[in-house]
Amino acid sequence: MRHSPWVTRGEPWGAFLEAKVNAAELYRGQHRRERAWARRARGAFGIFMSSATDPFVPQEDRFGVTAGLLAAFLEQPPDVLIVQSHSHRVAGPLASYRALLRRCRLRIHISIESDRDRLPGLPPPASSVKRRIEAAGTLKAAGVPVVVTVSPLLPLHDPERFFARLRRVADAVVIDHYVGGDGSADGSRTRHTALPAAIAAVDPAANDLAYREAVTRIAQRHFPGRVGVGAAGFAGVMLRPG
Repeated sequence: MRHSPWVTRGEPWGAFLEAKVNAAELYRGQHRRERAWARRARGAFGIFMSSATDPFVPQEDRFGVTAGLLAAFLEQPPDVLIVQSHSHRVAGPLASYRALLRRCRLRIHISIESDRDRLPGLPPPASSVKRRIEAAGTLKAAGVPVVVTVSPLLPLHDPERFFARLRRVADAVVIDHYVGGDGSADGSRTRHTALPAAIAAVDPAANDLAYREAVTRIAQRHFPGRVGVGAAGFAGVMLRPG
């Protein structure tokens, strides 16, 4: 998202913040209409929070946008709620998650793109791999469904050990590559950014879609029947075992 002109609108990534402080109010006002349309058109009213932003940036402590939305979801629940985050902070509102589990089909997605904390030339992540894995374990131990999204897939130092670690803290994994996963068929959007060069500096083969297939086969050994790929995986469609 840091390279999307629709998100950044010419501003350097990290230099701006837009807090949608009326998000809960808007949800309450649109809930009935959106639910009716979704159930008619899709069979269920589902919410993915969030595709272009993170619900648990540090400024959430100040603005409480996500907390307000979780409260609104409890009052007027969707049929399906997916909470996606790159941050260990996602494990914070356990009480809200437990309450939501009684009112809708909830799962938490935690992005852990690699077993490496950073690639050369790129900034560090908001949360370390260790802290995100710990957050996944906290949620799973509390009975909250957890999916680790390895997206965008970055070079792995030890894939077997990585998925063995994830197996202890997650119910499923989703693997997605920037080729086919960035909104362009060939990854052309991402090829104009610094990411492919950073990947190539560690493992040039990881820029090819065949790398995703090889990693997927390893993941399937650790998560038989619980591995999703690409957009279908994010929607909860898992590959058959074997």
